[in-house]
Amino acid sequence: MAKSSPTQLRIRNKKAHLRFEILDKVECGLVLRGTEVKSLREGRATLEEAYAQLQRGEVWLYGFHIPPYSHGNVQNHEPMRPRKLLLHKQQIGRLTPKVTQRGLTLVPLQVYFSARGLVKVELALVRGKARQDKRQDLKKREHKREMDRVLRRRR
Repeated sequence: MAKSSPTQLRIRNKKAHLRFEILDKVECGLVLRGTEVKSLREGRATLEEAYAQLQRGEVWLYGFHIPPYSHGNVQNHEPMRPRKLLLHKQQIGRLTPKVTQRGLTLVPLQVYFSARGLVKVELALVRGKARQDKRQDLKKREHKREMDRVLRRRR
């Protein structure tokens, strides 16, 4: 089986852009077990309710559902277990005061395979949006779509 290209995304958190205002993004690694990687290659995971937390100088990912591998045995992984994220100490040091003092949250935007075949997570530092902000974003998106339609018709 050929390795995935870095542009071939597997799992996206589609609602994150609607629910949150994204302030900063960080790419990090993910510690997984063998059957978890195989299940991810099948593209059967969900990020919808996932979030990350800082605990004792480490970053952990919660709510990331990776279903058991279809051809696994009794040693298959637990689907909702917390998973450790791999970040440099300086990156964790930059994130810690923002998350603890300002009340911001860490949310995964996407999970993909790097060019070397490693599982990577794009983690975002986010602030929750108010209902009014969500409506404005929807209006802007609809307006942009309408403008694109008009421009395509004129060609």
